[in-house]
Amino acid sequence: MSNSLDRLKALSSKLEEKKREKNAAKEVKRDTASDQQPPELRQDTPAETEMTESVRTENIKRLKALYMILGIYEKSPDFDKIFIYKAMNLSGIGLKEEDFGEVREGKYIQIIAITYESDKNGKKKAKNISLGYFGKAEALQPERKNNIIEFVLRWRYEKAFQNVEHYKELIAKLKSPDRLF
Repeated sequence: MSNSLDRLKALSSKLEEKKREKNAAKEVKRDTASDQQPPELRQDTPAETEMTESVRTENIKRLKALYMILGIYEKSPDFDKIFIYKAMNLSGIGLKEEDFGEVREGKYIQIIAITYESDKNGKKKAKNISLGYFGKAEALQPERKNNIIEFVLRWRYEKAFQNVEHYKELIAKLKSPDRLF
């Protein structure tokens, strides 16, 4: 289990490396082509789409397992509804590059989901919702800490995929011949 985060990083690196290789091959092809045409918006190839779906499927599978292991289902019984949140943070453990995985002494560990709601004046306000409370940082077992970090990272990863889909749909609307804004 402690290698789960390492596996996620390795998988992400491998995906990025393959993407770079394909882009480099496309650059060479484009440079050697005699008839240069203006570049179109990039469309994913079927192989890229299949690879992305495979990564997503594995990510969701592991995310669901962590959802159960960490008891997130107790606060959010419907797994699919954890993606209605706008963001997810972790209190008590660093997620930035410079303090990644470091526990903050004297702090409590929580997974915090963030949503936005309108107040009585119609102004949007952030609302924090605790999805999991895990006690004092010093008492946290290393495997449990890794599972908590992995859950937040995998949730963010899936949320990023969902955002990409949303923007692809918006761009497709612009390509429709009967749509001019």
